[in-house]
Amino acid sequence: MKFYESGKLPRMPNMYFIYGDGGTGKTSLFKQFPGKKFLLSFDQSTNVIKPDDQMDTAIVEEADFPTIQATVSKWLQHAINSHKYDAIALDNMTSLQNLVLENIDNASKDGRQNYQKLQLWFRQLGTMLRNSGVTIYATAHQIDNGASGIGENGRFEADMNAKTFNAFTASFDLVGRIYKKEGQRMIDLDPEQGNHAKNRLDDRTLIKADELLNQKPTTNEKEGN
Repeated sequence: MKFYESGKLPRMPNMYFIYGDGGTGKTSLFKQFPGKKFLLSFDQSTNVIKPDDQMDTAIVEEADFPTIQATVSKWLQHAINSHKYDAIALDNMTSLQNLVLENIDNASKDGRQNYQKLQLWFRQLGTMLRNSGVTIYATAHQIDNGASGIGENGRFEADMNAKTFNAFTASFDLVGRIYKKEGQRMIDLDPEQGNHAKNRLDDRTLIKADELLNQKPTTNEKEGN
């Protein structure tokens, strides 16, 4: 445990988690992050990445599946310790969760204990990313609970085990759902809609996708508090 006197708490880089349907531009959204970037892809959806995007990429392959936890930890620690990157992305946490759960299930047949292990591993991963000193971006697929019409309360959530999602995103600053409406990519950040969402960075609740990093002053900051 570390103790910080008042006013000496260090500012940590922001952490963003975006989920949504395939084709909504979750991967390409990472290109707007400034500086040198590292993308760790779990689903090989890398065709949108261009040479001028300043992005190094590592793609998980089938041979990595049996040791996916150790492989992910190794690549992330290497990227963090290199001090080369201003931002790191983990693309498709849905796929990563399924791979990790498969390994845990194969090691034990106690289903309840397996999900506890799954949650613990993702909580530790989230903590490692929080302490990395690097801006973090993560994506996941979404679950549509079947109601009609975009924006209905509680319709959408990230395609992850709920407790695992909560364990991983506990230290994230922003969680939002990306979707397309009338040709525009939008991100819902409003928890009052009932979908998975939060925004600790500012007061915005609905934004255009290309404005993700355009952080606005909060109400207290505007008032000079």
